[in-house]
Amino acid sequence: MQEKICCVAGYHEIPADKLDCVRRELERELGAALEGGYREFLTGFEEGAGMLFARLVNDQREKHPDIFLEAVLHPKECEWFSRAQWELLSKSESIKVLCEECQQDYLLNVTRYMVGRSSRVIVVCDGQDDSDTLYAMDYARTMERDLRIINI
Repeated sequence: MQEKICCVAGYHEIPADKLDCVRRELERELGAALEGGYREFLTGFEEGAGMLFARLVNDQREKHPDIFLEAVLHPKECEWFSRAQWELLSKSESIKVLCEECQQDYLLNVTRYMVGRSSRVIVVCDGQDDSDTLYAMDYARTMERDLRIINI
């Protein structure tokens, strides 16, 4: 049986007028995952859905002290982190750094790693032809993961 691990993938730039809606939907999905026994969560820690998901997972720590958050990063990605991002990253139990050679297809490698480890995949998408988001959905379906889609 696949471990109860949940990841988020998808949209990197959430429009300001959609942010509250996406936050509510991610909170709902996170709540359902926690209720279903999920305690390990993965995020690519990218702006948008990944960073928002990391914040929401951290917000649940008081109620669920057994939460485990893994940030999946490329070594050079951290060069542009703000102080708030570093602080959030410091709250992760694990940081998986992908190899330097993975840079060309970095987002695809992050998606493959996270979906490959997860039994549930939450994807935030806007209905546009975003190849990274479509790949995440297709890969999750191919791997027969429990796919949850948040349309914005």
